[in-house]
Amino acid sequence: MRALSKGRRSSLRAAEARRPSAAGIAVQYGLSRKGLPAPQQFRRWAEAALDSKGAHVTLRIVGAAEGARLNRIYRGKRGATNVLSFPLQDPHAARYLGDVAICAPVVKREARAQGKALHAHFAHLAAHGVLHLMGYEHETKRQARIMERKEKDLLERLGYPDPYLLECMT
Repeated sequence: MRALSKGRRSSLRAAEARRPSAAGIAVQYGLSRKGLPAPQQFRRWAEAALDSKGAHVTLRIVGAAEGARLNRIYRGKRGATNVLSFPLQDPHAARYLGDVAICAPVVKREARAQGKALHAHFAHLAAHGVLHLMGYEHETKRQARIMERKEKDLLERLGYPDPYLLECMT
């Protein structure tokens, strides 16, 4: 078997990252994957949050510039935020729930500042974004309690600590 050139290996990795999983989770990287969780990890975290095996979701891991642009366009806010969810509002596309953008530099900065393991924080935000696609919100105290309970349960099943407990300690 012939060795692959560096460019060919990169394009194969990029294609693998975009390929949806059995549950329909596509992962895209808008920046270098170096130091970031693998597509399989993002898929595992998103699948844990889905309550429908036939659902389709796209997770896009973005850099600071793309994160800031999305936050400005869709929320009217300056700077990047950790996660943005874009639920699909098309009743004819019932299986496709929407897109989630996770800003890697913000997640890394938050994990460091809050003393969290990087993968645990990425897992939390991937699940958080997917829950938003499924209709969970945290605008009221009641909504926040329900969503946080769901996140805690999901992360516990995945082997990660309560993300809100760690926030209270910092």
